Amino acid sequence: MTMAVVQSAAPSRGTTGSAYLIEVEGVRKGFPGVLALDNVSFKLRPGTVHALMGENGAGKSTLMKIIAGVYQRDSGVMKLRGQEVQFSGPLDALQQGVAMIHQELNLMQYMTVAENVWIRREPLTRLGFVDHGELNRRTAKLFEQLKIKIDPTVPVGSLSVANRQMVEIAKAISYNSDVLIMDEPTSALTETEVAHLFEIIHDLKAQGKGIVYITHKMNELFEIADEVSIFRDGKYIGTDLAANLTRDEIIRRMVGREITQMFPKETVPIGDVVLSVRNLTLDGVFRDVSFDLRAGEILGFAGLVGAGRSNVAETLFGVTPASSGTIEVFGKPVSISSPAVAMRQGMAFLTEDRKDTGCFLILDILENMQMAVLTQRYVRAGFVASGEATPACAEMSAALRVKTPNLHERIENLSGGNQQKVLIGRWLLTKPKILILDEPTRGIDVGAKAEIHRLISKLAGEGVAVIMISSELPEVLGMSDRILVMHAGHATGILDRAEADQVKIMELAAR
Repeated sequence: MTMAVVQSAAPSRGTTGSAYLIEVEGVRKGFPGVLALDNVSFKLRPGTVHALMGENGAGKSTLMKIIAGVYQRDSGVMKLRGQEVQFSGPLDALQQGVAMIHQELNLMQYMTVAENVWIRREPLTRLGFVDHGELNRRTAKLFEQLKIKIDPTVPVGSLSVANRQMVEIAKAISYNSDVLIMDEPTSALTETEVAHLFEIIHDLKAQGKGIVYITHKMNELFEIADEVSIFRDGKYIGTDLAANLTRDEIIRRMVGREITQMFPKETVPIGDVVLSVRNLTLDGVFRDVSFDLRAGEILGFAGLVGAGRSNVAETLFGVTPASSGTIEVFGKPVSISSPAVAMRQGMAFLTEDRKDTGCFLILDILENMQMAVLTQRYVRAGFVASGEATPACAEMSAALRVKTPNLHERIENLSGGNQQKVLIGRWLLTKPKILILDEPTRGIDVGAKAEIHRLISKLAGEGVAVIMISSELPEVLGMSDRILVMHAGHATGILDRAEADQVKIMELAAR
């Protein structure tokens, strides 16, 4: 099925006879203490999807931000339609036909969907005010043609992460750009929404657009990509047709080594119940969720986006206290009214959205990592005992293999995967007995995923009780001892590892 994509009032850009939309040669880019790109090359043909692959920190997003005008290159050449260009900023790139959908969403939560889509391009009344009626009509028309079912008048902050992602995609497409860069566009989408996005991409290809597609999901790569370029440690490794590559070959080139076990689940002794939940309810969101969690157990939470999995996790940790139901920790009833109460019960919670609710982007790695333990372990007479906190954070950073020149690097300068490792380190420093992980490997490369999976298994072996929420069924199946499946705010079943498979999970998730 194809669909007509809205054409904006973008200027005609014409062609120059070049075989490529984008050509990059010898580009270098450094940050304090880090050479992010070292003499890299890249070429994008019109009418193709070009996948960019590499571990977190390989330089993929940095190169794309240079192409999209977010960063300025230190040296090297970039051509657009055969002509050398140097964008002054993202708006300059957009006006010349290059749009980027960032991995970390950049929408303004208190503005409406329509205001976000058409920002700086709003239709005006004769008096010079924003014509909100026309603004909403334009957005509704765009969404109708893209088959996106979102109300243009609602604030972006009220949307799920998946729907915010679809708004970002629609916004980029509305510019009618010749080059569209998608950085992990499906990280928060269901399989149905991914299929929808791929329909849009096929239509854009047919119009001669060039699409750069960054993903860590191998199945998507082979379904959508025409060409694949691989980067490692800031260097260009090579380009090939997707049809000529295998999954194992791509991984070998990405990491420079073989990854033999993606889901290193170990059989460990399962202990006593440490968390018992009965009829947990948050009015209007989920109802009557019940389960037990044992020491050493990994309990996977599966279900479609919007099923209520993350809401249950937030309620368990006191972010949104329950309306009714009971929670027992180590056999004692507790009322978890806040995260502070949850932490005193030995709980830790890794949120699914590292940018909005995880990282303090303007602070450095040390400050981010020690955030959860300052009041517990490293404050003496009202002052931070940095002589104790800093070595502990350095040891955790090394154990998790965070790629950074030092702990004083601002966390916003790290790749998404390394930011995720810092957040995991933050909670491990609290020495939790119950660890809740919401999408722990979202947007993380295969090498880092394997490391995090090994860490989760190691923690379970040490007796930590783990709740792991994931939208990737292979991850849930590969790592869980049992799997709780949710649909529309209800727990529809719990499957043991031996009986669980994708078909049974999807049957329960679609009830």
